[in-house]
Amino acid sequence: MENSQNKLFGRFLIVWVGQLISSIGSGLTAFSLGTYAYQKTHTASSFALVTLCTFLPSILLSPIGGVLADRFDRRVMMILGDLGSALGLVLILIIMLTGNIELWQIYIGTAISSVFVALQGPAYKASVTDLLTEDQFSKASGLVQLASSSKFLISPIISGLLLSITGIETVLTIDISTFAIAILAVFFIKKDLQIVDKNYESQHFMKNLAEGWDAIASNRGVVFLIMIISIVTFFIGFLQTLFGPLVLSFSDSKTLGIAQSISAIGMLLSSLYIGIFSKTEKYADMVIIGLSFSGLFFSLIGLTSNIYFIVGATFLFFYALSFVNTGCDVLVRKNIDNDKQGRVWGIIAVLSQLGSVVAYCISGFLADHIFNPLLNKGGFLVPTVGKIIGTGQGRGIGLLFIISGAFVVILAFITSRFKSIRALVNN
Repeated sequence: MENSQNKLFGRFLIVWVGQLISSIGSGLTAFSLGTYAYQKTHTASSFALVTLCTFLPSILLSPIGGVLADRFDRRVMMILGDLGSALGLVLILIIMLTGNIELWQIYIGTAISSVFVALQGPAYKASVTDLLTEDQFSKASGLVQLASSSKFLISPIISGLLLSITGIETVLTIDISTFAIAILAVFFIKKDLQIVDKNYESQHFMKNLAEGWDAIASNRGVVFLIMIISIVTFFIGFLQTLFGPLVLSFSDSKTLGIAQSISAIGMLLSSLYIGIFSKTEKYADMVIIGLSFSGLFFSLIGLTSNIYFIVGATFLFFYALSFVNTGCDVLVRKNIDNDKQGRVWGIIAVLSQLGSVVAYCISGFLADHIFNPLLNKGGFLVPTVGKIIGTGQGRGIGLLFIISGAFVVILAFITSRFKSIRALVNN
């Protein structure tokens, strides 16, 4: 029995390695394009808009990708998703090689790539359940987070160094090549993924989607968990879009890359710990405690413009966040039938990320027109808050981080009061 489980986990690792490499490549592009936009305009809004185009299409279209992941071969969905994602980057690269590229062309290219992530994402999430036994879910979740965090851990420092010695075209070329590796990895496990029910294939698309929603709505604990995560992602969305402008306000892209990579080691260490050593089944407590510490460290990021303090606080933030992600992932996976998980993960991707979409849309405006002016020369908060956290370019973003972290801590307390979330552990 143990040998069989090890074999299954080994096959999962093949897919995981492919996604790890692809995630690193995607991180190279995201960092480079965001930095390029900021350095060209010197506004947080341009950086945030790149982030919005990178994530919004995949979030909105994930329910469609989820239905397709349950309707068709998940292996095929993953391959098509990777191919389409590479296409968007190829278009950007071609324009760059033939002349000067405008920001709107970058936005379109990243949006095209994001559309196809909607095919790949739900199929990949559901394939974990296909390949593994229930007692392996926690370890797999830790490793999936590790692959996802690689875009913050490894990519920024590599991208920062590459941009200091070569052009953004090289970065795009590397990213495009990583999709080929991810596709190749999927072929190795083609016989182990979900077998599609022909009766399900013949059902109406909207009925399939409705069944996925019913699977979520019928479980009160899952509904509350998704609501809480959406609120959390609203505040974390500010960190995703404004951490770059915060550091670039007093430093350069190379320093930003190193800062992001070192900070994300926190998620690396906690993901490895969860994936290798974690034995707990108190996943609700994992979410609540993780939220509390995540909020605390989030606030600390905004206290100063000292790069070493910022890196330390962000490191601890990422460390705590892995426990939140793992707890939520396992609680959902244990409470949803496997044959509906493609649809469910697609719907959850939209519902849980609604907050981040809102944050992506408003973060640039809040930073450029509200929070930064409050702490720039002559700003309303310069005589008060400015004496504590400093004044000048970027300190308004710091204030926004402090406020966001405080709200996450409050949310952790509220979460602890939901009995239906704790009940998910025993289902």
